[in-house]
Amino acid sequence: MIENLKVVRATYELYIAGEDGKEELMEKATEESPLVWCHGEGMMLPAFEAQMAGKETGDTFDFVLKAADAYGEYIPEGLQDLPKKMFYNGDGEFDDERVYVGAIVPMTTVDGQIVKAQVCEITDDQVTIDLNHPYAGEDLHFTGKIIDIRDVTEGELKAIRNPKGCCGGCHGKSCGDCESDCGNGECGKGECKHCN
Repeated sequence: MIENLKVVRATYELYIAGEDGKEELMEKATEESPLVWCHGEGMMLPAFEAQMAGKETGDTFDFVLKAADAYGEYIPEGLQDLPKKMFYNGDGEFDDERVYVGAIVPMTTVDGQIVKAQVCEITDDQVTIDLNHPYAGEDLHFTGKIIDIRDVTEGELKAIRNPKGCCGGCHGKSCGDCESDCGNGECGKGECKHCN
């Protein structure tokens, strides 16, 4: 049964209403390439997890999450014009390999949080980005089936709870800088003895 600290594999299809009012398929996960999450660890929308709680292997699902319970309403203030020079590479040139209309780029907020933004327009002197989630303002219709459910392993739980690195935060520094010193010279590369 789906409950906290269970790893779930499921097929799903995600639909949103198109401009003509008809539903459009936006995402799909198959048995060969399923959706996988650890329940109760914040990997999925809380309202999605609430719908899944208690389901068993083989159960099907079909539900709609209202925008307020999904990615929220679209906020016009999320559309921002930024100086083009903010997107220059190390050579002082505009990074057109990474920054183009439709690209998703990481941005850092004033409090140091990393958020994803979509590039909407590029002019001679500015880049317009949208900080809203692509599905903001949309009701999400999910259908699918639970493939299997199992207990999370200790290693998986460590990776979920500390996704940036090993040993509690060396994040690519040498092991000598690591608070708990794994001692094998491979911190930040997914090879730490404490992580695996």
